[in-house]
Amino acid sequence: MEKYLDFSKDIDFKKLEKVAGSLVEGKIVVFPTETVYGMGVNALNEEAVKHLYKVKQRSLEKPISVLVSNMKMVKKIAKDITDIEYKIMENFFPGPLTIILNKNDIVPNIVTANQTTIGIRMPKGEIARKLVEYANVPIATPSANISGKPSGTELKSILEEFKNDVDCFIDGGVSKLGVSSTIVKVIDGIPQILRQGSITKEQIKSIL
Repeated sequence: MEKYLDFSKDIDFKKLEKVAGSLVEGKIVVFPTETVYGMGVNALNEEAVKHLYKVKQRSLEKPISVLVSNMKMVKKIAKDITDIEYKIMENFFPGPLTIILNKNDIVPNIVTANQTTIGIRMPKGEIARKLVEYANVPIATPSANISGKPSGTELKSILEEFKNDVDCFIDGGVSKLGVSSTIVKVIDGIPQILRQGSITKEQIKSIL
């Protein structure tokens, strides 16, 4: 597998499929999403997730959200999904929204920092979406930066920081939105914004 792939103009889907295979095996890949660049591993591979925490210098007490490619994958890793949660996903997936749902046991506890819930997002960006689809596993994906530093929106600075620790870098140009996803959690039937991104509370309320 090549270490650096430039998909900023054209996506080579055969090469992307190879990268997806390496993700399944436990490798770390940096790739673009429509929000910011992400650093992903197979969310169902506990050792890979441990390594991701180490490379990112992230506290094990901070959970990592996962990317999915379809609703079948959502149902594989989450349970007891309410009508309101389904409604939010129907309207904002794929897109820059992460929803907190009850976790299924298939997800290692390290991903959720031993919490019973998990953050799930279906990315809209073609590279990220296809990568998860080809891998056919949820991808644990924090932003591609050392914890505490600004999220990366283009590959140059990320390459410099992680060149010795990441197995593959995918360049997709500058991130379209440049802002992390909105995080929403439904509490007692009411959607609560835990982190404001490009999707607002008003937009979520309007679909309910």
